[in-house]
Amino acid sequence: MNSCNRNFSSIVVDGNDRAPNRSMLRAVGFEDEDFEKPQVAVCSAWSMVTPCNSHLDELGKASVEGVDQAGGKAVPFGTITVSDGISMGTPGMRYSLVSREVIADSIETVVGAEGMDGLVAIGGCDKNMPACVMALARLNRPGIFVYGGTILPGLHKEKNLDIVSVFEAVGSHAGGVIDKEELTAIEKKAIPGPGSCGGMYTANTMSSAIEALGMSLPDSSAQLAISDEKKLDAKDAGAAVVNLIELDIKPRDIMTREAFENAITVVITLGGSTNAVLHLLAMAHSADVKLDLDDFTEIGKRVPVLCDLKPSGKYNMSHFVRIGGLRPLLKTLLEEGLLHGDCITVTGKTLAENVKDATPYAPYPSGQDLVRPYNDPIKKDSHLRILYGNLAPNGAVAKITGKEGLKFTGKAIIFESEEASLHGILEGEVKAGHVIVIRNEGPVGGPGMREMLSPTSAIMGKGLGKEVALITDGRFSGGSHGFVVGHVTPEAAIGGPLGLLQNDDIITIDAENNELSLDLSEEEMSVRKSNWKIPEPKENRGVLAKYAKLVSSASLGAITDQF
Repeated sequence: MNSCNRNFSSIVVDGNDRAPNRSMLRAVGFEDEDFEKPQVAVCSAWSMVTPCNSHLDELGKASVEGVDQAGGKAVPFGTITVSDGISMGTPGMRYSLVSREVIADSIETVVGAEGMDGLVAIGGCDKNMPACVMALARLNRPGIFVYGGTILPGLHKEKNLDIVSVFEAVGSHAGGVIDKEELTAIEKKAIPGPGSCGGMYTANTMSSAIEALGMSLPDSSAQLAISDEKKLDAKDAGAAVVNLIELDIKPRDIMTREAFENAITVVITLGGSTNAVLHLLAMAHSADVKLDLDDFTEIGKRVPVLCDLKPSGKYNMSHFVRIGGLRPLLKTLLEEGLLHGDCITVTGKTLAENVKDATPYAPYPSGQDLVRPYNDPIKKDSHLRILYGNLAPNGAVAKITGKEGLKFTGKAIIFESEEASLHGILEGEVKAGHVIVIRNEGPVGGPGMREMLSPTSAIMGKGLGKEVALITDGRFSGGSHGFVVGHVTPEAAIGGPLGLLQNDDIITIDAENNELSLDLSEEEMSVRKSNWKIPEPKENRGVLAKYAKLVSSASLGAITDQF
């Protein structure tokens, strides 16, 4: 291939003056002919830190094979990951959202420094997935994302289990519903092997969004982690990047405003995680696409929830895989006029062309009730609600399926951390009618914007799901459900109204009118504001301190490169 197919590697390896560069590359396996091929980075977030990513080394090898067989030269390397499930409910969870930025920065750094012409990015856990796409968008070199795939459910007493089952079992044990032996049995059986958390939690939400965005191959989002289909997907992705280099199709050609609208539509239809709001805003920023909170509201007015998937539904992602995955749903949404079919994708074809041959998969099998008919939705409009009001002047994000009701008014019970709230729930301090307030958990205040899965699971486990609500400037796991509102902005640590709340203040969450309000006069709010003092930073050195200095509001995606 000529240098026009090697826009970046040719600068590094062509010419007599680049003999030292070539010498270094020969030591890692380059032969004479390899210097004439486009170099394709294969970056995997493989790690034994978490089952979500424990198999990604094998997918990386498959992608390397795909690149090399298609005429490119694969250059594999690794990046970090952290496990939300393991760090959840601990101080370590502060690093979770931060890791998104670290991963994106590291991929950008390696590919930018080494002059690679394309990129296969492989992720399998919540933050490394949007991070991969952010890096692809920043670099804007032909590239593709490969999802590691979903885990199979665990099984106990003929009931499917996943990680959320364990968190909720903790609440059930605290409430005396189950004994220690039952808790241990659930703990041992919930996670049977590799793959991402099994419901429509953040990983599966983001894999679906990325496929709808056009940045992964068709069917990539709905495959089992341990399957021949997933290995083939990874291999095909390697070949696809070589093709994208030939066609000179770059990520920003794919990640258009219309493509992001497609992604939002799919997230809503699936009943996806609130984290999708945060991540899609960040991904759009990296792609230089204008996207804001209100776009979720506007799109949500016309898009129904069709899929009965956990955490609020009854099915796992493995069931979705079994009935045909995402493509039939994309085809339905396209036929209903809810998707932009002319968006180009990593196949080199449009979204409409990619789903045209979905006929063998569609319609879904008769008798299945996981995907509802378009004219008989679970919810006629979005479950993702963007709330405003005197408690959230810059917006907050709620996941309201309707099962919890659409409006809640109650007395505030205030906790200054996730740990304190969990103790209050498990020990019976939280009562029916309370609005639990967890503050100083935002991007700056945490720092790091932890997920409140432990408190929300404890609420459910204790049978309080319909009796209490919860608001926070932190965020939620995709596994959280109930009457919960997160991403409250401005956050408490920078002077947001959440920091001015007192116990027994009356709070109303109104998902019909999209309001989050405090029953308090402006005069009293002003008095409280005048008495408020900026808290001392929790960290003064290292990655968390840097993050707290650089991070934007959650309403902008909690990004760190907005200058």
